[in-house]
Amino acid sequence: MKLSMEESPAHTEPEIIIRYLTMDEPLKRVVAAIRLACGSLIGRQDEQSFVLNAADVYYFEAVDGRVFLYTEKEVFETSLRLYEIEAKYEESNFFRASKSVVANLSKIKSVKAVFNGRFEANLKNGEKIIISRQYVPVMKKMLGL
Repeated sequence: MKLSMEESPAHTEPEIIIRYLTMDEPLKRVVAAIRLACGSLIGRQDEQSFVLNAADVYYFEAVDGRVFLYTEKEVFETSLRLYEIEAKYEESNFFRASKSVVANLSKIKSVKAVFNGRFEANLKNGEKIIISRQYVPVMKKMLGL
């Protein structure tokens, strides 16, 4: 893979152009990382709205018809639904971990098998989430296991 970069006062904003013969898995990951890095979303907390970087989100969780997003130390509410989050970040490190959780694979510190084919993921911020057995194969594929 070749990388070219050009700095010029003629450019008003960054532009990324990717040329390829075929879209393979490593290239898909590069594109997903770029989209994730450029992606932002709105989180609400105490009647204020905040613009958040999607890469800072550890996981999204649906509770009682509301969707919350969790960063390293804070919790925000979002108007997005889990299926919308999945679609928006399908080529990134986000994956469905259970019926009510979409997790960021890059924020997982370790995983271990627990009962009934489920896995427990320890996140980098110390939190733990359960990965349902029906979504374990997705996680394993993303991890290359």
